Amino acid sequence: MSFHPLGIPLHRQPVCSLLRELAQEPFDLTRPGALSPERIAGLICRSGPVDVLYACQRVDGAVLDALQELADSSRAVDQFLLMKAGVVMNRIEGVESENRQVLHTAVRDIFQDRPAEPAATAKARQQLFRLATFLDRLDSGGLTNAAGQPFTDLVQIGIGGSDLGPRALCHALAAFRRPERRVHFIANVDPDDAAGVLASLDLSRSLVLVVSKSGSTLETLTNEALAREAFQQAGLDPARHFLAVTGPGSPMDDPGRYLESFHMEESVGGRFSATSMVGGVALGFALGYDAFLDILRGANDMDLAAEERDLRRNPALLLALLGVWNRSFLGCETLAVLPYSQALHRFTAHLQQCDMESNGKGITRQGQPVVGGTGPVVWGEPGTNGQHAFYQLLHQGTTLVPVEFIGFRHSQRDIDLLVQGTTCQDKLLANLLAQAQAMACGQKSANPNRAFAGNRPSSIIMAERLTPYTMGAILALYEAKIVFMGFIWDINSFDQEGVQLGKKLASRLLGHLEARRQNPRHDGAAGDPVGWALLAAADLVPPSSQPSPTREP
Repeated sequence: MSFHPLGIPLHRQPVCSLLRELAQEPFDLTRPGALSPERIAGLICRSGPVDVLYACQRVDGAVLDALQELADSSRAVDQFLLMKAGVVMNRIEGVESENRQVLHTAVRDIFQDRPAEPAATAKARQQLFRLATFLDRLDSGGLTNAAGQPFTDLVQIGIGGSDLGPRALCHALAAFRRPERRVHFIANVDPDDAAGVLASLDLSRSLVLVVSKSGSTLETLTNEALAREAFQQAGLDPARHFLAVTGPGSPMDDPGRYLESFHMEESVGGRFSATSMVGGVALGFALGYDAFLDILRGANDMDLAAEERDLRRNPALLLALLGVWNRSFLGCETLAVLPYSQALHRFTAHLQQCDMESNGKGITRQGQPVVGGTGPVVWGEPGTNGQHAFYQLLHQGTTLVPVEFIGFRHSQRDIDLLVQGTTCQDKLLANLLAQAQAMACGQKSANPNRAFAGNRPSSIIMAERLTPYTMGAILALYEAKIVFMGFIWDINSFDQEGVQLGKKLASRLLGHLEARRQNPRHDGAAGDPVGWALLAAADLVPPSSQPSPTREP
């Protein structure tokens, strides 16, 4: 399908002048009665398993109405629908770009009863069938190691989107893990990462899942080679232990080297791939097939909720517009995502990639420099640990950091205790709510060291319990939020050209090191003086090989 250039750069939206005017005197959260019960109850967006409480944002009715106008004039929901329908959205007009569809939503769009299924969803259903068959073979004893023993461990080797999302979800849902199954991850090309994981395993009862869409990711192939060597040294045939998730026809789509090769499509970007086979194989192995389907069901329900045009009833659109308000109009350059759930201790790391790789862009989809800021710096750690680490800056520092808290009314495991009249979960949620209140309202004091300015905005994302279904919904909530923000800024959220330059230069430096090993007289200074000088400065080539210093003009 063809590309539909619906976007209009943010600074050219007519409503922006009004939003800039409103941003001069945003809602004052510190004035007496500002956080009234009526405001708190009225500023809640409910959809599916998720409630978004946003009374502690610096918005009022006028700002919300203007943000709704911005959503409408930027056609954010229309663009989301076009994306889901398979229109090419990964493109920059007039210059060379990836020119691809964006169909991560299709991999979970399997629950509708319809006469004709979109091709991308049909392919996803086929992969799900293959996964179900594979897991059934494991469960029934039809697939074992050479000694007839069941596999107990799976190691996923990938990096970026092939690691962060699946790792975050596996950690988040560990409470639902089958007791006889464990999942591990190797991502960093640092050999200590692979060595540490592999040393902890009985390799004879372990599977290794190698994930690379292209089949050529350097770090992943390097770690795969380390893992294969470890299996061979243990007297094991890697072909009986190694699996792959890759693009159809890639070098890794090879039944001679892999026990099974699952497919991911070109239209599914790495950072949006956790609900594809990139996450599905490990999650299915650890949790079981039905639990993985629950993740997909939660994600699909949130995808459908994102089609709602009223920001007050669309949590992803609401969060996106609040993000644009804070970044583009209130000038906040960073966002802290703070889950009050230890199970989500890797989720912010996933969101960091998903958001910053998507919206860390400096040109519009017409190839022109953007006017104003785009994606914020995203970071965070779980509460309450973070309260004893970096919250001091959030409360009294000179950098204004909006916050998105994530909380659950009930714990995952239902193991708790009354201590001094309240449970651990009571204390966890009381801390979450208290932090939002403190950041919003501040505190007046004659002692300047104990004065808190307040007016530090936050939202609270609240659900009943962290289950596979809820995790899928929260994952898709953030994916849609990030996509909406890109549409509103009129940037391409689906490529990552900024990653490529460092890769290219690293390959050049590796070429120098390889040539140096083969020929000690090799001197790359003439063709690459900066790179050669860096290698020498790091003592990776002899100092005598450094290029002669040049005098600056």
